Amino acid sequence: MADVLAPRPSTPWVLSSPALLLFIGILLVPLGLTALLSFNVFDGMRGIQPSYTLHNYVEILTDSYYHQIFIRTGLMALGVTALCVILGVPETLILARMQAPWRGLFLVVILGPLLISVVVRTLGWSILLGSQGMVNTALQRLGVVDEPVRFLFSMLGVVIALTHVFVPFMVIAVWSALQKLDPQVEHAGRSLGATASTSFRRVVFPQLLPGVLSGSIIVFALAASAFATPSIIGGRRVKVVATATYDEFLNSMNWPLGAAIAVLLLIANVVIIVGCNRMLERRFKQVFAS
Repeated sequence: MADVLAPRPSTPWVLSSPALLLFIGILLVPLGLTALLSFNVFDGMRGIQPSYTLHNYVEILTDSYYHQIFIRTGLMALGVTALCVILGVPETLILARMQAPWRGLFLVVILGPLLISVVVRTLGWSILLGSQGMVNTALQRLGVVDEPVRFLFSMLGVVIALTHVFVPFMVIAVWSALQKLDPQVEHAGRSLGATASTSFRRVVFPQLLPGVLSGSIIVFALAASAFATPSIIGGRRVKVVATATYDEFLNSMNWPLGAAIAVLLLIANVVIIVGCNRMLERRFKQVFAS
C-alpha cells in the first residue's frame, strides 16, 4: 500500500510543467529570439538581413555614445537605490513601531504607488515638477530659490520620480527582514549601556542588511531598465538604455542594434544581481557561523 501511495520521481515535474511551460513561453523564448536578433545584419535600405555578425556588439562596446548611455543609466540606478535605502529603511522602522490602526493606514499610503499605473504616476510628477508646478512654487515662496528649478528634462527629476515609484519595494524587502528580528535583542543592547544610535548601528542594522541588499537588488534592476519615467520626465535630454533601445526599434528601425543594447543591459543586470547574491550568501554564512 505504501508503494502505491509513494510519489513517483516524475511527479514534481508533471505538477510543475504548466508553470514551467508558461515561464519558457513568455520569458525564455522571447529572450532567446531577442538574443538571436541581435546578431542579424541590418541594412538601411533592405532592413534586417538573414546573415549574422558581431558588428552590433562591437559598435556598442566601442562607441563612446553608448558608453555614456550605460554609465548614465548605472549612475541613475545607483542614485535611485541609495535614496530608496535612505528613505525606505527609516520608513520601515517607524512603520514597525506604529500601533494599529495607524500601521495599516500608513502601510497603504507607502504601498499606494504600486496601485497606480506607472504612466499615471509619472504624469502626476511631471505636473508637480514643472516650472509652475507645486514643487517650484513652494521652493520660491519659501525663499529657497529665486528662479524655478529645472526638474523636467533633467536627471534630477527622473531620479525623484523613480525613487517615489521604487521606495515601496525597499520597504517590503526590509519589512520582511524586520519581521525576523527579535525586539529583545535591541533592548539587550540598550541594557548593556549602548546608546540608541550604537544599538541600531551594531545590533539592529546588521540583521536588517540582508533585507536592505535584497531591496537594493530589486530597485537597481527595475531602475536600470525603467522606460516610462525616463521617457516622460527626462524626454530627449536624458537618454538611458531603455529609451535608447526604444529609439532603435521604433525610430531608426534598427532592430538588431536595439536587441543588442537590450541584451547587454540584461547581462549587466545579471552580473550585478549575482554579485549582490554572493554578498548575501557571505552575510548569511557569517550570521549562521556566529
